[in-house]
Amino acid sequence: MWRRCVRLLGVAALAATLPGCFNPADTVAEIYGTTMGSTYSIKWVEEEGVPSPDRVKGIVDQMLEEFESEASTWRPDSALSRFNRAPAGTCREMPGSIIDLVLLAQQLHAQSGGSFDLTVGPLMALWGFHGEQGPQVPDQHQITQTMQRVGQQYLRVEGSQLCKDRPLELDISGIAAGYMIDRVAERLIAMGVKSYMVEITGELKAEGVKPGGNPWRIAVEEPRDDNRVAQLVLPLRGFGISTSGDYRNYFEHEGQRYSHTFDPLSGKPVLQDLAAVTVLHPSAAWADGLSTVLLVKGSDAGWDHALAADLPALFVIREGNGFVSRSTPRFKALQQGEE
Repeated sequence: MWRRCVRLLGVAALAATLPGCFNPADTVAEIYGTTMGSTYSIKWVEEEGVPSPDRVKGIVDQMLEEFESEASTWRPDSALSRFNRAPAGTCREMPGSIIDLVLLAQQLHAQSGGSFDLTVGPLMALWGFHGEQGPQVPDQHQITQTMQRVGQQYLRVEGSQLCKDRPLELDISGIAAGYMIDRVAERLIAMGVKSYMVEITGELKAEGVKPGGNPWRIAVEEPRDDNRVAQLVLPLRGFGISTSGDYRNYFEHEGQRYSHTFDPLSGKPVLQDLAAVTVLHPSAAWADGLSTVLLVKGSDAGWDHALAADLPALFVIREGNGFVSRSTPRFKALQQGEE
């Protein structure tokens, strides 16, 4: 099982395969499974030469199991768990998947001015989002002490080794699902699949069209605490999509709402009016990380960051007892099928 505490996802695939007038022999294959403490589902248009669904499932399950053995923080024998137990000032040889993820995180960290950070796990435990301790509001002294074990800038990649200058503990779950979606998609393409939709723990990526020529359609949830309601439906072709939000993993204390999304610079949960952010990107891993960046930055700074980077992003902001939505120009273009 994995900690999925850096994000709350609000995207879901519409299950219906619409009929059409293309090749009537085309059918949609589908497989399901479990991974990272959650589930995955994959759909693709079957074509000649593509392995059987059973064979594809075997390959995908092996990929996901190998990745968990390397990167799960819940497996004490994983490469990442061993690195987390190592003292400050040490380096360890790491699998390529961990190096890839850390290098991606370093880019997100630098481009966001520190809003993305793989090392906030100790803070989440302090506030009661990790471990057996219940939710609590720590005092500033406790936060300051815990911040001595936080800081992605104290993490270094040297070739195939990962080094830390502080007693850091990494949790890559904020980008792990997106990373594996990209890898699974690459494997599907190598097997001859041209049209697919891959979903892992709620993150998604789709390419091509379904039988009938219609794109894969993705429902984006309205950020409600009580149930799941589709806010809008997007055609998705060649993009990964990720939603980060605070609307299901939070606690309230003395009238203040504390979310599971942390500002790495202050050591405190993000306190703001922004309920959720949805980001589209050709890389599901980047969509995964960028949705967290924008949520941490908030409705104003996050909006400016999205515009400056020309990101397709949807912001859902609390207003009174309801929500208002704000879409970047790139998001509107994709929603209308203009890209």
